[in-house]
Formats: sequence, C-alpha cells, structure tokens
Amino acid sequence: MAVQNATIVTVVGAGSAEVIASLGSLRGVEALQLGSADAESTARISAARGPYVVHDADPLEHVAAAWVEFFDDRSTLGTLELEVSVALEGFAAGERVMPDYYVVLDPESIEGTWRHWWFGALGSHGVRRVVPAPAAAWPVRRLLGRLPQAPGWAAPRDWLPGLPFVVPDRVGFGGA
Repeated sequence: MAVQNATIVTVVGAGSAEVIASLGSLRGVEALQLGSADAESTARISAARGPYVVHDADPLEHVAAAWVEFFDDRSTLGTLELEVSVALEGFAAGERVMPDYYVVLDPESIEGTWRHWWFGALGSHGVRRVVPAPAAAWPVRRLLGRLPQAPGWAAPRDWLPGLPFVVPDRVGFGGA
C-alpha cells in the first residue's frame, strides 16, 4: 500500500499538529493528522494524491520509545524486541509505510537518548532523510521545496533487528 509518485514526510516533535495544519493550505501538499501508524492511517496516506503527503503517523513510534527506554534503563530488552517484531510485521503486511523524510521539529530542545534516536540510530539508516527544522510553519514550508536528495532508507528488516546493539553516543550519520 505505498503512495505512488508522492514524497511522504512525517513531521514529529512539539508543535507538529500546528505545522501540519498550516501545510494543508499549500497547493500540492496533502496534510494529514493521523495520530498513529496503523492500517487505517497507511490507507489514508496511500490514497493521497498530492506530490507531498505530510503527516504525523510515525511508523517507528513504538520502536523508538522502546529503544530510548531500553538505553535509559526503564525497560527490558524483550520490550524492544517485541516492538521491532510488531513493526516488521506491519511493514511486511503493508500496514505501515516508511516516510521518505522525517522532519524533526525544534531538535535543540530534544534531550538525551531521544536526540540519539533521531540523529543516530534512525538517521544513520537514512542519511539526510532525518531533517531538523524549527517548530514553525514557515521554515517547514520552505523546507518541503528543498528536501535534500539522498539515497532511500535501508529496508527496515535489514536494520531494525540490530537496534539493541546500536548504542547512543556510538552511532551517528553513516556510522551504524
């Protein structure tokens, strides 16, 4: 259930709802407030017809939280492995779609292990696919027209199972 001929952008961070809402007025941008990544949200993303589909349904939201909690000593390895397994099943079944880009709002305010998730563990598998931006509509509007050219994401099945071994502070762009 992939969107054909569209650039899919997931906007994450504080203020994402306001930023996404403001993008809906742009010609060629379909802005969707979906909440969570599931079969229904993937169907809505796939049905979009604009050149850009901007939404808030992060298909790796639970994997990210489990990874952060694991390295912050707030959960066990089993939780991370379970979330990875669920995500991989969702991708295989077509119930989740990996965005072309993640726009991370206000990255300076992200603390600790979460910063390592966005710009290390995740970013290293899609170099130049995780893009920082201020948490305001105008800079994100400008960014959409100038997203960096970059190789696509590595297939999630090739790197998600190795996340328990991706240690914060030891991985960065190009280093996983």
